[in-house]
Amino acid sequence: MNSPIELPFSNKYGPEHAREYFHKHQDGLARRLSHQRDVQMARKALALAGEPDLVLDLPCGAGRFWPMLAERPGRRIIGADNSADMIATARACQPPEVVRKVRTLQTSAFAIDLPDQSVDSVFCMRLLHHIGESEHRAALLKEFHRVSRDSVIVSLWVDGNLKAARRRRQDARRVAQGKTNDYQNRFVLPREVVEQEFKDAGFIVQRSLDFIPLYAMWRVYVLRKR
Repeated sequence: MNSPIELPFSNKYGPEHAREYFHKHQDGLARRLSHQRDVQMARKALALAGEPDLVLDLPCGAGRFWPMLAERPGRRIIGADNSADMIATARACQPPEVVRKVRTLQTSAFAIDLPDQSVDSVFCMRLLHHIGESEHRAALLKEFHRVSRDSVIVSLWVDGNLKAARRRRQDARRVAQGKTNDYQNRFVLPREVVEQEFKDAGFIVQRSLDFIPLYAMWRVYVLRKR
């Protein structure tokens, strides 16, 4: 297997950063409401995917989707992340009755340490919007296609909405001000581009779900293997 791709932020999640990440989605009313909407969309996506029995949650981060994934009786969950500290934080901070249902795995999303067709569905929330290079997204989707028997659920930022247009104007102002060296690790993708990348990787788009239609950039895709 080739060496996994290392993104600029791949190794930033030490113990302190992992704990901050866990608390981030509980900090304030707006973040709590955002998290509830994320969970609502993820729950609907899993239903559209046929309520898969064995789900790979990658990257699992601090396990914020584990309670929702564990709602379905009998579902098996593999909580995987590139960061051992993220996994440790998830195991320490999520409810014990949920953690008991999760098998954890430290692995790169670009070189998943699982056999071919070993899970029913890959559940990938809040990673693809960090990946700006098309070839890196292709490598990621290839791995998802390899390990999944049936479906993949991914979230990312897409264009065609108010917040994407606002972000485009902000980026243009930064360039005009000479701030071209700012570290950029979040990307808005044209919908036509990413949907073609899904097709090239061997998927069809079953359904897309928008966080707030025509306003927010977040979109969840339910992909099925052709």
